[in-house]
Amino acid sequence: MKNSKYPEPTVGALVYQKGKILLIQSHKWNNLWTIPGGHIESGETIERALKRELKEETNLNLKECKLVLIQDCIFSKEFHQKKHFIFLDHICQVKSVKNIKLNHEGQKYIWIKPKEALKKLKIDSFTKRLIIKHNEKTNYSRD
Repeated sequence: MKNSKYPEPTVGALVYQKGKILLIQSHKWNNLWTIPGGHIESGETIERALKRELKEETNLNLKECKLVLIQDCIFSKEFHQKKHFIFLDHICQVKSVKNIKLNHEGQKYIWIKPKEALKKLKIDSFTKRLIIKHNEKTNYSRD
């Protein structure tokens, strides 16, 4: 979607496994750590978009997901372009964590406990808000 005059709906997947979350360092977010995700294509359901984006960006297969946060991202300086996104952020589980392969959007990935991620990594503000929101509702805030 080039220079849309309307907000662009997107999905995001905070993948968790055994008390850890998956974060990806992305040049599109000025090398900040973020979550896999992207645009919902015309005619595509939210869940289908999540499955596709997760597979494209990480080679992981979605098992289940739950919508936990909707965020407005309006011309964020953290992103490499001037864009207006609507983030539909989900907490997700995958079928297997083996065979992760990042596409061109990701430079590195890490499995990390949420509290540790918040302390040690430079995370984009939207992902940070998602982690904090989810931490409030889960046991892994004690990790």
